Amino acid sequence: MLEKFERYPLTFGPTPIEKLDRLGKHLGGKVEIYAKREDCNSGLAFGGNKLRKLEYIIPEAIASKADTLVSIGGVQSNHTRMVAAVAAKIGMKCLLVQESWVPHEDAVYDRVGNILLSRIMGAEVHIVDEGFDIGIRRSWEQALADVKSRGGTPYAIPAGASVHKYGGLGYVGFAEEVRAQEKQLGFAFDYVVVCTVTGSTHAGMLVGFCRDGRQRNVIGIDASATPAQTKAQVLDIARHTAKLIDLGLEIVEDDVVLLEEYAYPCYGIPSEQTKEAIRLCARLEGMITDPVYEGKSMQGMVDLIKKGFFPEGSRVLYAHLGGAPAINGYSYTFREG
Repeated sequence: MLEKFERYPLTFGPTPIEKLDRLGKHLGGKVEIYAKREDCNSGLAFGGNKLRKLEYIIPEAIASKADTLVSIGGVQSNHTRMVAAVAAKIGMKCLLVQESWVPHEDAVYDRVGNILLSRIMGAEVHIVDEGFDIGIRRSWEQALADVKSRGGTPYAIPAGASVHKYGGLGYVGFAEEVRAQEKQLGFAFDYVVVCTVTGSTHAGMLVGFCRDGRQRNVIGIDASATPAQTKAQVLDIARHTAKLIDLGLEIVEDDVVLLEEYAYPCYGIPSEQTKEAIRLCARLEGMITDPVYEGKSMQGMVDLIKKGFFPEGSRVLYAHLGGAPAINGYSYTFREG
């Protein structure tokens, strides 16, 4: 489905799928749990899901003769870390707008984790005191203007690379990759669990799994705490991506399955249940999830299994999208483990 699109390789290749046996047994053994390790997909600054998206965006950035990648996220954004890494890899400058999306007061929050890595990689970082919103931001538009005013040529990459015209392509490729791995495994997954915020990871998966009618088995766990806006954005990106790849099928609102009950208390702040899920996964499987994204999708999956959401015998694939460096910004929260 993606043959006509240019791709700039930033990842190692297909990401591994591992069975989470101990977690599955702990939760009663009625479903089989697997993880697709997108957090292990590259040697670039700890990798993560944003690289799949950037592989289809960067060719245009290079062709445009830009000299500076300009993007935006929260202070502990995984996405901006990846943009900084890619800029370093391809020899461009990088300007990052880091907004105060999380009402978090850990003393080292703006000096460790993702933002530390971005600074080490040479990105120019602008910290802006603006709250969370997945839409187009004025501060980002101003950063683009700033680069131009200095004589530079910016290339704009929106938050999460999501509303970029090619933002959904990478996770169409994820679905194709999973299908190929299913042939090797000898079975197909019944459900895929994914964290959803800016929307293009979920949207790309949805479009990719339309090919075999599994789009509604992609279970999005909202971590934005603005679910109506997020669901609408997933739908828009999915529809655009479907047209882009000539899918030939209509994406309807019911194709977007987004569970709202795990994002509390707000974006970027883990509930006690999220923290418990992070510890559970770490202590049973040695797999690190973060308080902003993967901890909440892990919490959601664990709770759904406990409630019997997945029929007995189901094979559930947890998409681990990365983000572990952000946990350094929550050192006080986890000071005793």
